[in-house]
Amino acid sequence: MPSVLRNRTYRHLFTAQVVALVGTGLATVALGLLAYDLAGADASAVLGTALAIKMLAYVLVAPLAAALAERVSRRALLVSMDLIRAGVALTLPFVTQVWQVYVLILLLQAASAAFTPTFQATVPEVLPDEHDYTRALSLSRLAYDLESLLSPVLAAALLSLVRYAWLFTGTAVGFAASAALVVSVLLPTPRPAEPSGGGRPRRQILRGTRLLLATPCLRALLALDLAVAAAGALVLVDTVVLVRGTLGRPAGDVPLALGAYGAGSMAVALALPRVLDRRVTDRVLMLTAGGVLTAALAACAVGLALGPGGWAWPALLAAWTLIGAAGSAVLTPGGRLLRRSAASGDLPAVFAARFSLTHACWLLAYPLTGWLTARTGPAAATGALTALALGGSLLARSLWPSGEAAEPAEPESVPHAHRDLPQGPLPSRTRA
Repeated sequence: MPSVLRNRTYRHLFTAQVVALVGTGLATVALGLLAYDLAGADASAVLGTALAIKMLAYVLVAPLAAALAERVSRRALLVSMDLIRAGVALTLPFVTQVWQVYVLILLLQAASAAFTPTFQATVPEVLPDEHDYTRALSLSRLAYDLESLLSPVLAAALLSLVRYAWLFTGTAVGFAASAALVVSVLLPTPRPAEPSGGGRPRRQILRGTRLLLATPCLRALLALDLAVAAAGALVLVDTVVLVRGTLGRPAGDVPLALGAYGAGSMAVALALPRVLDRRVTDRVLMLTAGGVLTAALAACAVGLALGPGGWAWPALLAAWTLIGAAGSAVLTPGGRLLRRSAASGDLPAVFAARFSLTHACWLLAYPLTGWLTARTGPAAATGALTALALGGSLLARSLWPSGEAAEPAEPESVPHAHRDLPQGPLPSRTRA
């Protein structure tokens, strides 16, 4: 994978992603401490509301941003969103009311909802070769996993030296550095998408969703995203309940369990380029991963119903590792399917639609997990999540014909069925 970093443009974009993620990780820790200062015992309610605002911003803003990306320079859009995020981060230490936190979080996450899919759509233009793009997807997955593991450690180290308010300054520095790195390179200029419906704004905003839902493998990808959200929500929402409550383990075992989840994801992200180079198809890999997610959840549901025993702790670590690995096997190659199924000018719209709809799956899974766990217990909640993952996996298998993208192919040669694009091979991408 280091070979892909020889591309100067991609190297700068990847570095921008890394520093922005570090800044986001610092903000996550600082936001929790700020919420406690403002709300005391009600801090969890503040953070829960902030997470809900985050998901709603992702679901609603991303399609709007995709329409905007067609009218402005991608580089200008990325830099502007980074600067907005930096400005919000610098403002957060000065808030004195909970409602101010909600407003600033809305601005911050709206900017992220515009930045992330535009960034994701730019990478395949920078790296048109699928071999290189696959490695870029793995690096991106690794960056997200490392951020979740290392940012809390970095935050803890900084908090031993400065007050938590300074973490927001670190966040702003990360976003400013990201903006500077994006400014330092020239980005490809994709061919504009063909206007649909006379260019009416509503049709333009929804075009990415219509393209995504018109393509069998992308509909299957969305169903698999639902399975990933079901399994991921169990890990992210219920780990502390299972470790501290059900198993009676010490608090220090909570990060160990989350670390097992991250380690599984990272291991698969590292191995995927070699696996896909050996002619393992995306369909086989991703549908198998959906089955593994369902099986892991079912095993957890059975184990919780039987009650904890001496085997419970190592079993939980193994299940979390497996869920992280299978989730990565779905999320990492997903960009390849989007790249193959859309023309250059449609990439921002399709990436934004996937970003929005994926977070809609998480918006369903997060509160469902928390509500069921509180009212019916972890075993029943895990059983419901198993059913959700099973439904997503079976739907993906039925939606994704075995002949579609059966072998890795060049993007220009993959058949597609979009109402807004001419039938036949995709047009070649243009670069500026």
